[in-house]
Amino acid sequence: MGIVASVLKKFHGGVHPPGHKDLSEHCAIEPMPLPKRLVVPFHQHLGAPSEPVVKVGDTVFKGDLLGGAAGGISATVHAPTSGTIVAIEEHVVGHPSGLTMLCAIIEPDGKDQWNPQLKGVDNPLSLEPVAVRDLVKNAGVVGLGGATFPSFVKLSPPRDKVVDLLLINAVECEPYLTCDARLMEERPKDVIEGIRIMLHALQTKECVIGIEDNKPKAIAAMQNAVAAEASQSAAAIRVVVLPVMYPQGSEKQLIEVVTGRQVPSRKLPIDIGVIVHNVATAVAVRDAVCFGHPLVSRIVTVTGKGINRPANIEVLIGTQVDDIIAHCGGLKPDIHKVVMGGPMMGLALHQTNVPVVKGCSGILALTRGESSEKPEHSCIRCGSCVNACPIQLVPCSMAWFAKTEQLDQLSKADLFDCIECGSCAYVCPANVPLVHYFRYGKLALQSKDREEKKRELTIQRSKLREERLAREKEEKERKKEEMKAKMAAKKKSGKEADKQNPAAESGNEAQA
Repeated sequence: MGIVASVLKKFHGGVHPPGHKDLSEHCAIEPMPLPKRLVVPFHQHLGAPSEPVVKVGDTVFKGDLLGGAAGGISATVHAPTSGTIVAIEEHVVGHPSGLTMLCAIIEPDGKDQWNPQLKGVDNPLSLEPVAVRDLVKNAGVVGLGGATFPSFVKLSPPRDKVVDLLLINAVECEPYLTCDARLMEERPKDVIEGIRIMLHALQTKECVIGIEDNKPKAIAAMQNAVAAEASQSAAAIRVVVLPVMYPQGSEKQLIEVVTGRQVPSRKLPIDIGVIVHNVATAVAVRDAVCFGHPLVSRIVTVTGKGINRPANIEVLIGTQVDDIIAHCGGLKPDIHKVVMGGPMMGLALHQTNVPVVKGCSGILALTRGESSEKPEHSCIRCGSCVNACPIQLVPCSMAWFAKTEQLDQLSKADLFDCIECGSCAYVCPANVPLVHYFRYGKLALQSKDREEKKRELTIQRSKLREERLAREKEEKERKKEEMKAKMAAKKKSGKEADKQNPAAESGNEAQA
Protein backbone atom coordinates (compact mmCIF):
# COMPACT_ATOMS: atom_id res chain seq x y z
CA MET A 1 0.00 0.00 0.00
CA GLY A 2 1.87 3.07 -1.26
CA ILE A 3 4.71 4.17 0.96
CA VAL A 4 4.11 1.50 3.61
CA ALA A 5 6.61 -1.37 3.51
CA SER A 6 5.17 -4.81 2.75
CA VAL A 7 7.38 -6.28 5.48
CA LEU A 8 8.10 -4.43 8.74
CA LYS A 9 11.68 -3.28 9.10
CA LYS A 10 13.79 -3.19 12.25
CA PHE A 11 15.69 -0.15 13.37
CA HIS A 12 19.19 -0.42 14.78
CA GLY A 13 19.59 -1.03 18.50
CA GLY A 14 16.78 -0.64 21.01
CA VAL A 15 16.15 -2.33 24.35
CA HIS A 16 13.45 -4.32 26.15
CA PRO A 17 12.92 -2.79 29.61
CA PRO A 18 10.25 -4.40 31.83
CA GLY A 19 6.84 -3.03 30.83
CA HIS A 20 5.00 -2.80 34.18
CA LYS A 21 1.89 -1.88 32.21
CA ASP A 22 -0.13 -4.46 34.14
CA LEU A 23 -0.30 -2.02 37.05
CA SER A 24 -2.69 0.34 35.24
CA GLU A 25 -3.76 -1.13 31.87
CA HIS A 26 -7.04 -2.36 33.40
CA CYS A 27 -7.87 1.08 34.86
CA ALA A 28 -10.62 2.86 32.91
CA ILE A 29 -10.23 6.60 32.33
CA GLU A 30 -11.79 8.56 35.19
CA PRO A 31 -12.32 12.31 35.59
CA MET A 32 -10.26 14.19 38.15
CA PRO A 33 -12.36 16.27 40.55
CA LEU A 34 -11.86 20.02 40.39
CA PRO A 35 -8.87 21.05 42.52
CA LYS A 36 -8.93 24.13 44.73
CA ARG A 37 -6.59 25.95 42.39
CA LEU A 38 -4.93 25.52 39.02
CA VAL A 39 -1.44 26.65 38.06
CA VAL A 40 -1.30 27.15 34.29
CA PRO A 41 2.16 27.87 32.83
CA PHE A 42 2.35 30.14 29.79
CA HIS A 43 5.09 27.97 28.30
CA GLN A 44 3.97 24.35 27.82
CA HIS A 45 5.14 23.75 24.28
CA LEU A 46 8.12 23.79 21.97
CA GLY A 47 8.83 27.31 20.77
CA ALA A 48 8.17 30.77 22.17
CA PRO A 49 6.12 31.15 25.38
CA SER A 50 2.59 32.46 25.01
CA GLU A 51 1.95 36.06 26.05
CA PRO A 52 -0.59 36.73 28.84
CA VAL A 53 -3.84 38.37 27.71
CA VAL A 54 -5.53 38.30 31.12
CA LYS A 55 -4.91 40.18 34.34
CA VAL A 56 -5.38 39.49 38.02
CA GLY A 57 -9.05 39.71 39.02
CA ASP A 58 -10.42 38.64 35.63
CA THR A 59 -13.15 36.02 35.63
CA VAL A 60 -12.88 33.40 32.91
CA PHE A 61 -14.97 30.67 31.37
CA LYS A 62 -13.54 27.26 30.66
CA GLY A 63 -11.77 27.54 27.31
CA ASP A 64 -11.10 31.30 27.51
CA LEU A 65 -7.76 32.47 26.16
CA LEU A 66 -5.10 33.03 28.82
CA GLY A 67 -2.04 33.42 26.61
CA GLY A 68 -1.71 34.23 22.92
CA ALA A 69 0.81 32.55 20.63
CA ALA A 70 3.99 34.59 20.13
CA GLY A 71 5.81 34.00 16.87
CA GLY A 72 5.61 31.32 14.21
CA ILE A 73 6.38 28.39 16.52
CA SER A 74 4.24 28.85 19.62
CA ALA A 75 0.87 27.80 21.04
CA THR A 76 -2.06 29.40 22.81
CA VAL A 77 -2.94 28.57 26.42
CA HIS A 78 -6.52 28.45 27.72
CA ALA A 79 -8.40 28.39 31.01
CA PRO A 80 -8.95 24.75 32.07
CA THR A 81 -12.09 25.67 34.03
CA SER A 82 -14.26 28.64 34.91
CA GLY A 83 -13.14 30.82 37.79
CA THR A 84 -11.04 33.84 38.76
CA ILE A 85 -7.44 34.77 37.96
CA VAL A 86 -6.04 35.31 41.45
CA ALA A 87 -2.38 35.75 40.43
CA ILE A 88 0.00 35.87 37.49
CA GLU A 89 3.37 35.02 38.93
CA GLU A 90 6.43 32.82 38.79
CA HIS A 91 5.78 29.29 40.01
CA VAL A 92 7.90 26.16 40.18
CA VAL A 93 7.34 23.77 37.26
CA GLY A 94 8.58 20.36 36.21
CA HIS A 95 12.11 21.24 35.09
CA PRO A 96 15.46 19.51 35.79
CA SER A 97 16.85 22.66 37.42
CA GLY A 98 13.74 23.40 39.48
CA LEU A 99 13.26 26.66 37.58
CA THR A 100 10.15 28.77 37.97
CA MET A 101 7.97 29.92 35.10
CA LEU A 102 5.31 32.57 34.61
CA CYS A 103 1.91 31.03 35.39
CA ALA A 104 -1.72 32.07 35.70
CA ILE A 105 -3.19 30.97 39.03
CA ILE A 106 -6.91 30.21 38.74
CA GLU A 107 -9.36 29.72 41.60
CA PRO A 108 -12.20 27.56 40.18
CA ASP A 109 -15.78 28.64 40.81
CA GLY A 110 -16.96 25.01 40.85
CA LYS A 111 -19.21 25.40 37.80
CA ASP A 112 -16.67 24.16 35.21
CA GLN A 113 -18.64 26.16 32.63
CA TRP A 114 -17.47 26.30 29.00
CA ASN A 115 -17.53 29.62 27.22
CA PRO A 116 -20.93 29.54 25.45
CA GLN A 117 -19.42 31.22 22.36
CA LEU A 118 -17.22 28.22 21.62
CA LYS A 119 -18.82 26.39 18.71
CA GLY A 120 -17.75 23.41 16.65
CA VAL A 121 -18.15 22.53 12.98
CA ASP A 122 -20.81 20.03 11.91
CA ASN A 123 -18.97 18.93 8.76
CA PRO A 124 -15.21 19.46 9.20
CA LEU A 125 -14.43 17.92 5.81
CA SER A 126 -16.30 20.75 4.11
CA LEU A 127 -13.78 23.28 5.44
CA GLU A 128 -10.78 24.50 3.51
CA PRO A 129 -7.58 22.86 4.87
CA VAL A 130 -6.28 26.24 6.03
CA ALA A 131 -9.46 26.74 8.10
CA VAL A 132 -8.87 23.41 9.83
CA ARG A 133 -5.30 24.41 10.64
CA ASP A 134 -6.48 27.74 12.07
CA LEU A 135 -8.98 25.97 14.35
CA VAL A 136 -6.25 23.64 15.59
CA LYS A 137 -3.88 26.58 16.08
CA ASN A 138 -6.43 28.65 17.99
CA ALA A 139 -7.21 25.66 20.24
CA GLY A 140 -3.59 25.40 21.40
CA VAL A 141 -3.26 21.76 20.33
CA VAL A 142 0.28 20.39 20.62
CA GLY A 143 1.82 16.95 20.30
CA LEU A 144 0.65 14.93 23.29
CA GLY A 145 3.31 12.25 22.98
CA GLY A 146 5.75 14.41 24.91
CA ALA A 147 7.45 16.63 22.34
CA THR A 148 4.66 19.29 22.52
CA PHE A 149 5.39 20.62 19.04
CA PRO A 150 2.50 22.89 17.92
CA SER A 151 0.23 20.61 15.87
CA PHE A 152 -0.91 23.23 13.36
CA VAL A 153 2.69 23.48 12.10
CA LYS A 154 2.76 19.77 11.28
CA LEU A 155 -0.59 20.16 9.54
CA SER A 156 0.88 22.95 7.37
CA PRO A 157 3.56 21.29 5.23
CA PRO A 158 5.59 23.50 2.85
CA ARG A 159 4.13 23.83 -0.63
CA ASP A 160 7.13 22.11 -2.17
CA LYS A 161 6.66 19.02 0.05
CA VAL A 162 4.27 16.16 -0.71
CA VAL A 163 2.72 14.21 2.17
CA ASP A 164 2.52 10.54 1.23
CA LEU A 165 1.55 9.18 4.65
CA LEU A 166 0.00 10.26 7.94
CA LEU A 167 1.51 8.02 10.60
CA ILE A 168 -0.37 7.85 13.91
CA ASN A 169 1.96 7.05 16.77
CA ALA A 170 0.04 4.75 19.13
CA VAL A 171 3.12 2.77 20.15
CA GLU A 172 3.36 3.99 23.76
CA CYS A 173 6.69 2.19 24.19
CA GLU A 174 7.63 3.79 27.52
CA PRO A 175 7.23 1.35 30.42
CA TYR A 176 4.35 1.90 32.89
CA LEU A 177 2.33 4.27 30.66
CA THR A 178 -1.12 3.11 29.50
CA CYS A 179 -3.01 6.37 28.83
CA ASP A 180 -2.89 6.02 25.04
CA ALA A 181 -3.95 2.36 25.19
CA ARG A 182 -6.96 3.22 27.34
CA LEU A 183 -7.86 6.10 25.01
CA MET A 184 -7.92 3.72 22.03
CA GLU A 185 -9.98 1.15 23.93
CA GLU A 186 -12.56 3.67 25.12
CA ARG A 187 -12.71 6.27 22.31
CA PRO A 188 -11.69 4.53 19.06
CA LYS A 189 -14.32 6.35 16.96
CA ASP A 190 -13.03 9.71 18.21
CA VAL A 191 -9.51 8.71 17.17
CA ILE A 192 -10.70 7.85 13.65
CA GLU A 193 -12.66 11.09 13.39
CA GLY A 194 -9.55 13.06 14.36
CA ILE A 195 -7.51 11.14 11.79
CA ARG A 196 -10.00 11.97 9.04
CA ILE A 197 -9.76 15.67 9.92
CA MET A 198 -5.96 15.57 9.85
CA LEU A 199 -5.95 13.73 6.52
CA HIS A 200 -8.20 16.46 5.13
CA ALA A 201 -5.91 19.21 6.46
CA LEU A 202 -2.88 17.50 4.91
CA GLN A 203 -4.72 16.68 1.66
CA THR A 204 -3.50 13.09 1.71
CA LYS A 205 -5.43 9.82 1.80
CA GLU A 206 -3.19 7.21 3.42
CA CYS A 207 -2.84 6.67 7.16
CA VAL A 208 -1.23 3.98 9.30
CA ILE A 209 -1.88 3.57 13.02
CA GLY A 210 1.15 1.89 14.60
CA ILE A 211 0.44 -0.08 17.80
CA GLU A 212 2.75 -2.49 19.65
CA ASP A 213 1.49 -6.03 20.12
CA ASN A 214 1.37 -5.77 23.93
CA LYS A 215 -1.94 -3.85 23.61
CA PRO A 216 -4.35 -6.49 22.19
CA LYS A 217 -7.53 -4.72 23.40
CA ALA A 218 -6.49 -1.42 21.89
CA ILE A 219 -5.55 -3.16 18.63
CA ALA A 220 -8.94 -4.87 18.44
CA ALA A 221 -10.82 -1.65 19.22
CA MET A 222 -8.96 0.31 16.55
CA GLN A 223 -9.30 -2.45 13.94
CA ASN A 224 -13.06 -2.53 14.51
CA ALA A 225 -13.26 1.27 14.25
CA VAL A 226 -11.22 1.27 11.03
CA ALA A 227 -13.46 -1.44 9.53
CA ALA A 228 -16.58 0.57 10.38
CA GLU A 229 -15.00 3.68 8.86
CA ALA A 230 -13.89 2.00 5.63
CA SER A 231 -17.35 2.16 4.05
CA GLN A 232 -17.76 5.86 4.85
CA SER A 233 -14.46 7.32 3.64
CA ALA A 234 -12.19 7.16 0.62
CA ALA A 235 -9.16 7.48 2.89
CA ALA A 236 -7.09 4.33 3.37
CA ILE A 237 -6.63 3.88 7.13
CA ARG A 238 -5.19 0.73 8.60
CA VAL A 239 -3.72 -0.60 11.82
CA VAL A 240 -0.18 -2.01 11.74
CA VAL A 241 0.77 -4.24 14.68
CA LEU A 242 4.40 -3.86 15.71
CA PRO A 243 6.67 -6.03 17.85
CA VAL A 244 7.56 -4.53 21.23
CA MET A 245 10.81 -2.57 21.17
CA TYR A 246 11.96 0.61 22.92
CA PRO A 247 12.25 3.40 21.63
CA GLN A 248 9.92 2.48 18.76
CA GLY A 249 7.69 5.43 19.71
CA SER A 250 10.36 7.86 18.54
CA GLU A 251 9.06 9.19 15.23
CA LYS A 252 12.21 8.47 13.20
CA GLN A 253 12.35 4.87 14.40
CA LEU A 254 8.61 4.37 13.85
CA ILE A 255 8.91 5.71 10.31
CA GLU A 256 11.77 3.33 9.56
CA VAL A 257 9.85 0.32 10.89
CA VAL A 258 6.64 1.10 8.99
CA THR A 259 8.02 2.48 5.71
CA GLY A 260 11.60 1.27 5.51
CA ARG A 261 12.67 4.87 4.93
CA GLN A 262 15.23 6.64 7.11
CA VAL A 263 14.98 10.32 7.97
CA PRO A 264 18.39 11.83 7.11
CA SER A 265 20.48 13.53 9.78
CA ARG A 266 19.29 17.05 10.55
CA LYS A 267 16.19 16.51 8.41
CA LEU A 268 12.48 16.17 9.26
CA PRO A 269 9.95 13.41 8.47
CA ILE A 270 8.26 15.68 5.93
CA ASP A 271 11.49 15.54 3.89
CA ILE A 272 10.65 11.90 3.10
CA GLY A 273 6.91 12.46 2.75
CA VAL A 274 5.70 11.47 6.23
CA ILE A 275 3.86 13.36 8.99
CA VAL A 276 3.67 11.78 12.46
CA HIS A 277 1.05 12.63 15.08
CA ASN A 278 0.33 11.03 18.44
CA VAL A 279 -2.95 9.17 18.86
CA ALA A 280 -4.07 11.49 21.69
CA THR A 281 -3.32 14.47 19.46
CA ALA A 282 -5.82 13.09 16.94
CA VAL A 283 -8.56 13.20 19.59
CA ALA A 284 -7.53 16.73 20.62
CA VAL A 285 -7.80 17.84 16.97
CA ARG A 286 -11.26 16.25 16.75
CA ASP A 287 -12.41 18.05 19.93
CA ALA A 288 -11.02 21.38 18.69
CA VAL A 289 -12.66 21.22 15.26
CA CYS A 290 -15.94 19.43 16.02
CA PHE A 291 -16.71 21.12 19.35
CA GLY A 292 -14.53 24.23 19.42
CA HIS A 293 -12.87 23.01 22.61
CA PRO A 294 -9.29 24.13 23.23
CA LEU A 295 -6.79 21.71 24.74
CA VAL A 296 -7.43 22.15 28.48
CA SER A 297 -7.10 18.57 29.75
CA ARG A 298 -5.27 15.36 29.02
CA ILE A 299 -5.18 11.74 30.17
CA VAL A 300 -2.43 10.93 32.64
CA THR A 301 -1.35 7.49 33.85
CA VAL A 302 -0.68 7.49 37.60
CA THR A 303 1.16 4.30 38.47
CA GLY A 304 4.13 2.61 40.09
CA LYS A 305 4.46 0.43 43.16
CA GLY A 306 4.74 3.52 45.33
CA ILE A 307 1.15 4.75 44.75
CA ASN A 308 -1.79 3.31 46.64
CA ARG A 309 -4.22 3.31 43.71
CA PRO A 310 -2.93 3.28 40.11
CA ALA A 311 -5.27 5.01 37.67
CA ASN A 312 -5.73 6.62 34.27
CA ILE A 313 -7.16 10.06 34.90
CA GLU A 314 -8.40 12.86 32.68
CA VAL A 315 -6.68 15.80 34.36
CA LEU A 316 -7.18 19.52 33.82
CA ILE A 317 -4.02 21.26 32.67
CA GLY A 318 -2.58 23.10 35.66
CA THR A 319 -3.64 20.51 38.26
CA GLN A 320 -0.78 20.05 40.70
CA VAL A 321 0.87 16.66 41.13
CA ASP A 322 0.12 16.84 44.88
CA ASP A 323 -3.62 16.88 44.18
CA ILE A 324 -3.38 13.95 41.75
CA ILE A 325 -1.41 11.85 44.23
CA ALA A 326 -3.97 12.60 46.93
CA HIS A 327 -6.79 11.59 44.55
CA CYS A 328 -5.04 8.25 44.05
CA GLY A 329 -4.79 7.48 47.75
CA GLY A 330 -1.40 8.99 48.45
CA LEU A 331 2.11 7.57 48.39
CA LYS A 332 3.26 4.41 50.11
CA PRO A 333 5.91 4.57 52.87
CA ASP A 334 8.60 2.96 50.70
CA ILE A 335 8.37 5.61 47.96
CA HIS A 336 11.76 6.52 46.52
CA LYS A 337 11.01 9.12 43.85
CA VAL A 338 8.22 10.63 41.79
CA VAL A 339 8.73 10.93 38.03
CA MET A 340 6.78 13.09 35.59
CA GLY A 341 6.55 11.18 32.31
CA GLY A 342 7.96 7.73 31.65
CA PRO A 343 10.89 6.06 33.47
CA MET A 344 13.20 6.24 30.43
CA MET A 345 12.74 9.86 29.34
CA GLY A 346 10.77 11.37 32.22
CA LEU A 347 11.82 13.89 34.84
CA ALA A 348 12.40 13.06 38.50
CA LEU A 349 10.61 15.74 40.50
CA HIS A 350 12.35 17.59 43.32
CA GLN A 351 8.95 18.57 44.69
CA THR A 352 5.37 17.65 43.88
CA ASN A 353 3.67 21.06 43.93
CA VAL A 354 4.27 21.35 40.19
CA PRO A 355 1.47 21.53 37.60
CA VAL A 356 0.54 18.98 34.97
CA VAL A 357 1.22 20.44 31.52
CA LYS A 358 0.15 19.44 28.01
CA GLY A 359 3.11 17.10 27.51
CA CYS A 360 2.72 15.17 30.78
CA SER A 361 1.61 11.60 30.04
CA GLY A 362 2.36 9.99 33.37
CA ILE A 363 3.14 10.40 37.04
CA LEU A 364 5.17 7.51 38.39
CA ALA A 365 5.60 6.77 42.08
CA LEU A 366 8.61 4.48 42.14
CA THR A 367 10.02 2.48 45.03
CA ARG A 368 13.75 1.91 45.43
CA GLY A 369 13.37 -1.53 43.88
CA GLU A 370 11.92 0.04 40.72
CA SER A 371 14.70 2.60 40.41
CA SER A 372 18.04 1.86 38.83
CA GLU A 373 20.17 4.41 40.64
CA LYS A 374 23.63 2.91 41.13
CA PRO A 375 27.03 4.55 41.58
CA GLU A 376 28.79 5.62 38.41
CA HIS A 377 32.01 3.86 37.43
CA SER A 378 34.53 4.48 34.68
CA CYS A 379 33.56 3.51 31.15
CA ILE A 380 35.03 0.12 30.19
CA ARG A 381 34.58 0.71 26.43
CA CYS A 382 32.47 -2.43 26.06
CA GLY A 383 30.38 -1.04 23.20
CA SER A 384 27.01 -1.98 24.72
CA CYS A 385 25.78 1.59 24.30
CA VAL A 386 26.79 1.61 20.64
CA ASN A 387 24.81 -1.58 20.01
CA ALA A 388 21.75 -0.16 21.80
CA CYS A 389 21.69 3.30 20.20
CA PRO A 390 18.80 3.53 17.70
CA ILE A 391 20.50 6.44 15.90
CA GLN A 392 23.79 4.51 15.45
CA LEU A 393 25.82 7.04 17.41
CA VAL A 394 28.80 6.33 19.69
CA PRO A 395 27.41 7.32 23.12
CA CYS A 396 30.54 6.47 25.13
CA SER A 397 32.69 8.85 23.08
CA MET A 398 30.04 11.56 23.09
CA ALA A 399 29.74 11.35 26.88
CA TRP A 400 33.53 11.56 27.26
CA PHE A 401 33.75 14.61 25.01
CA ALA A 402 30.95 16.28 27.00
CA LYS A 403 32.44 15.34 30.37
CA THR A 404 35.89 16.66 29.44
CA GLU A 405 34.40 19.64 27.57
CA GLN A 406 36.05 18.76 24.26
CA LEU A 407 33.42 20.76 22.44
CA ASP A 408 35.19 20.76 19.08
CA GLN A 409 35.17 16.96 19.06
CA LEU A 410 31.63 16.86 20.43
CA SER A 411 30.35 19.07 17.61
CA LYS A 412 31.61 16.47 15.10
CA ALA A 413 29.89 13.55 16.87
CA ASP A 414 26.30 14.27 15.66
CA LEU A 415 25.19 14.92 19.23
CA PHE A 416 22.06 16.76 18.12
CA ASP A 417 20.83 13.62 16.37
CA CYS A 418 20.53 12.01 19.82
CA ILE A 419 16.87 11.64 20.87
CA GLU A 420 17.79 11.16 24.56
CA CYS A 421 15.85 7.89 24.73
CA GLY A 422 18.09 6.47 27.46
CA SER A 423 18.69 3.11 25.75
CA CYS A 424 22.46 3.55 26.08
CA ALA A 425 22.27 4.34 29.80
CA TYR A 426 19.91 1.42 30.36
CA VAL A 427 22.46 -1.13 29.10
CA CYS A 428 25.60 0.55 30.47
CA PRO A 429 27.32 -1.83 32.94
CA ALA A 430 29.27 1.09 34.42
CA ASN A 431 26.06 3.01 35.20
CA VAL A 432 27.34 6.10 33.40
CA PRO A 433 24.49 8.66 33.25
CA LEU A 434 25.00 9.10 29.53
CA VAL A 435 21.85 11.13 28.82
CA HIS A 436 22.81 13.68 31.48
CA TYR A 437 26.13 14.22 29.72
CA PHE A 438 24.37 14.56 26.37
CA ARG A 439 22.00 17.19 27.72
CA TYR A 440 24.93 19.06 29.25
CA GLY A 441 26.84 18.78 25.97
CA LYS A 442 23.93 20.14 23.94
CA LEU A 443 23.61 23.12 26.27
CA ALA A 444 27.37 23.70 26.12
CA LEU A 445 27.41 23.59 22.32
CA GLN A 446 24.40 25.89 22.10
CA SER A 447 26.10 28.30 24.52
CA LYS A 448 29.32 28.15 22.48
CA ASP A 449 27.37 28.77 19.30
CA ARG A 450 25.67 31.78 20.86
CA GLU A 451 29.03 33.15 22.04
CA GLU A 452 30.56 32.64 18.59
CA LYS A 453 27.64 34.41 16.95
CA LYS A 454 27.93 37.19 19.53
CA ARG A 455 31.67 37.48 18.83
CA GLU A 456 31.09 37.50 15.08
CA LEU A 457 28.46 40.18 15.52
CA THR A 458 30.87 42.23 17.65
CA ILE A 459 33.61 41.86 15.03
CA GLN A 460 31.15 42.79 12.30
CA ARG A 461 29.98 45.84 14.22
CA SER A 462 33.59 46.86 14.93
CA LYS A 463 34.47 46.48 11.27
CA LEU A 464 31.43 48.50 10.24
CA ARG A 465 32.38 51.18 12.78
CA GLU A 466 35.92 51.35 11.43
CA GLU A 467 34.58 51.58 7.88
CA ARG A 468 32.19 54.33 8.96
CA LEU A 469 34.95 56.28 10.71
CA ALA A 470 37.19 55.87 7.66
CA ARG A 471 34.41 57.16 5.43
CA GLU A 472 33.81 60.10 7.74
CA LYS A 473 37.53 60.90 7.83
CA GLU A 474 37.72 60.63 4.07
CA GLU A 475 34.67 62.87 3.76
CA LYS A 476 36.23 65.45 6.10
CA GLU A 477 39.50 65.40 4.14
CA ARG A 478 37.57 65.76 0.91
CA LYS A 479 35.61 68.73 2.26
CA LYS A 480 38.80 70.25 3.64
CA GLU A 481 40.50 69.93 0.26
CA GLU A 482 37.44 71.39 -1.44
CA MET A 483 37.51 74.33 0.97
CA LYS A 484 41.21 74.87 0.32
CA ALA A 485 40.60 74.71 -3.38
CA LYS A 486 37.78 77.23 -3.14
CA MET A 487 39.87 79.65 -1.05
CA ALA A 488 42.82 79.29 -3.43
CA ALA A 489 40.56 79.86 -6.40
CA LYS A 490 39.04 82.93 -4.74
CA LYS A 491 42.46 84.33 -3.91
CA LYS A 492 43.69 83.68 -7.42
CA SER A 493 40.65 85.31 -8.97
CA GLY A 494 41.22 88.38 -6.75
CA LYS A 495 44.81 88.79 -7.90
CA GLU A 496 43.79 88.42 -11.54
CA ALA A 497 41.18 91.13 -11.07
CA ASP A 498 43.80 93.48 -9.62
CA LYS A 499 46.10 92.91 -12.58
CA GLN A 500 43.30 93.63 -15.01
CA ASN A 501 42.42 97.03 -13.36
CA PRO A 502 45.78 98.86 -12.65
CA ALA A 503 44.38 102.33 -13.63
CA ALA A 504 41.59 102.07 -11.12
CA GLU A 505 44.09 101.12 -8.48
CA SER A 506 46.35 104.15 -9.44
CA GLY A 507 43.36 106.51 -9.35
CA ASN A 508 42.46 105.34 -5.92
CA GLU A 509 46.04 105.98 -4.74
CA ALA A 510 46.03 109.59 -6.27
CA GLN A 511 42.81 110.44 -4.55
CA ALA A 512 44.26 109.20 -1.32
